[in-house]
Amino acid sequence: MSNGSIPRLVIAAPSSGAGKTTVATGLMAAFAEAGLTVSPHKVGPDYIDPGYHSLATGRPGRNLDAYLCGPDRIAPLFLHGAVGADLALVEGVMGLFDGASGKGELSSTAQVAKLLRAPVVLVVDASSQSRSVAALVHGFASWDPEVRLAGVILNKVGSDRHEELLREAMDSSGVPVLGALRRDGRAGTPSRHLGLVPVAERRAEALESVRELAARVRAGCDLQALLALARTVPELPDAPWDPAAEVAATGTGVTGGAAKAPLIAVAGGAAFTFSYAEHAELLAAAGAEVAPFDPLRDEQLPPGTDGLVIGGGFPEVYAPDLSANAPLRAAVAELAASGAPVSAECAGLLYLSRAIDGKPMCGVLPAEARMTERLTLGYREAVALRDNALAAAGTRVRGHEFHRTVLEPGAGAEPAWGLTHPERRVEGFVTGGVHASYLHVHWAAEPSLAGRLATSAARGAAAYGAAR
Repeated sequence: MSNGSIPRLVIAAPSSGAGKTTVATGLMAAFAEAGLTVSPHKVGPDYIDPGYHSLATGRPGRNLDAYLCGPDRIAPLFLHGAVGADLALVEGVMGLFDGASGKGELSSTAQVAKLLRAPVVLVVDASSQSRSVAALVHGFASWDPEVRLAGVILNKVGSDRHEELLREAMDSSGVPVLGALRRDGRAGTPSRHLGLVPVAERRAEALESVRELAARVRAGCDLQALLALARTVPELPDAPWDPAAEVAATGTGVTGGAAKAPLIAVAGGAAFTFSYAEHAELLAAAGAEVAPFDPLRDEQLPPGTDGLVIGGGFPEVYAPDLSANAPLRAAVAELAASGAPVSAECAGLLYLSRAIDGKPMCGVLPAEARMTERLTLGYREAVALRDNALAAAGTRVRGHEFHRTVLEPGAGAEPAWGLTHPERRVEGFVTGGVHASYLHVHWAAEPSLAGRLATSAARGAAAYGAAR
């Protein structure tokens, strides 16, 4: 089997809340427990669901976002992530046809399914309907003839009689029922202000939840029929995404003449769980050594750290513990003061601030953060206003904001980005080698970010006018 013909399914739903994550994660775990190597994927910018996917499959959960990365990169990124797998499962986002606001089908599950030439299995919340389910499925199956809606899984079914009525209604729809799952809250995953609680914060309980989901899916779904459907896909003509080739094409990265590979420390642990797997791969391809560390546990940065990446997560939840780790906060401040490159997104931005809800942080940025009730959410388009350690002036990116915090002030004297859509404003901070912003950016769309960061780390702080 060539990589382009890997069996694959897209798990979608008519709307959010129907049970996509429950079914997708359960299917991933059930097939993995049956001995298949399963490649997990998630449509959209979500960081949390891929953590559960990874737990279910033992492979990195990868995102497929046509807005952030462009439609032409979806199949290559998919093939890269699916190398060596027997089956690939893609969990959708929102409703099947819901995409980026005002952008038509862009970034929708339907668009990704078409780009991957993958059949769609629709998860339908059947809790408050019987015969109407057939009309709903018929509408979704006929809306876009290029989307192959090839099966349905009925979720939240109330009883044997309810299932019988649903199946009778579906008999005339032309779309086969491939599973029916009863209402069951035992395998639930807890939520809070930004969605599900990440796996890193509840690993033992999450493992038990995933096992229970696998058992429910085995009992209620026709796994053999689903696998047979996944094997009906055509060949994808695209070549797998190659991080080394992508970085090389930008003309950035560390050359072979460097004395040693620069060491870039990447924050992780329970407080910093938001990251794309491709970022570390791009940094390695750019010639850097990548070293993970946990700001909740480690009192020092990895020895020899030349650069730092602090991604997203929940620093507001862990503010007391992060604040209590004064030695690491001092080490981060010292590294930033030296001029070494530091890339911080969202949670990283807050961690570099003076304080979160009054709890002292690293004090690198002249700003303070606080929690609010207001959710800031949506895609953004931005441009780098001047050269910095992460991006050359004029570099255009697409990103995503997702937070309930406010930083005051929201931008420094030298902002990280000038936002161009959907609103025009400046945002974030550039100071010395630090680039800090609320914006989550997928570096696969702009590999020069990884290459430039690695180059900055290799050259040292002297390139930015500060003594190491």
